[in-house]
Amino acid sequence: MSGARLVLATHNPHKVGELRAILAAAGLPTEGVVGAADVGAEPPVEDGVTFAENALLKARALAAATGLPAVADDSGLAVDVLGGAPGIFSARWAGGHGDDAANLRLLLDQLADVRAEHRGAQFVCAAALVTPDGAEHVETGIMRGQLTTAPRGDGGFGYDPILEPDEQPSRATRTLTSAELTPEEKNAISHRGRAFRALAPQIAAVLRP
Repeated sequence: MSGARLVLATHNPHKVGELRAILAAAGLPTEGVVGAADVGAEPPVEDGVTFAENALLKARALAAATGLPAVADDSGLAVDVLGGAPGIFSARWAGGHGDDAANLRLLLDQLADVRAEHRGAQFVCAAALVTPDGAEHVETGIMRGQLTTAPRGDGGFGYDPILEPDEQPSRATRTLTSAELTPEEKNAISHRGRAFRALAPQIAAVLRP
């Protein structure tokens, strides 16, 4: 843990890379920014009932375990016709945690008879910063879009292949899914990017001398 100054509460290497890129794009230094796996921290039980509660649970546990400022996010997909589900259960919608392919199949099966005009959804992210002295900050970001009937694209992770963001890059000649965007395009409009940019001033205070 030598040299670590900020710990990201995730064991997902995709998220670590994405969060570091978002911080860098916001003009923040990323030296000393490490993931939970780098410090041997075990994830806590996420028993909150909102994205914000779960983000704070993770950040608090990591800050307590490491004595370092900790940043955590909790995010998921909220589908309009499902009343906001899968929501906080997005990562384990099909039963097993983190089985992206199974989650996608189940959700698409559940929406098979839903017409295009009713396939609105949004990615939601709550990002939390907790410092060892007990200070806490939470910000939320949203990315609205429409759900496809089949996955498209090899980028991103989770439900990215089935959400077409309302905001599309200028290069697009057709509507792209989140998984068809470049990392830079995705970070510029994503729920996670928005939440972390809103949290950037507080993160800057702990990263900069």
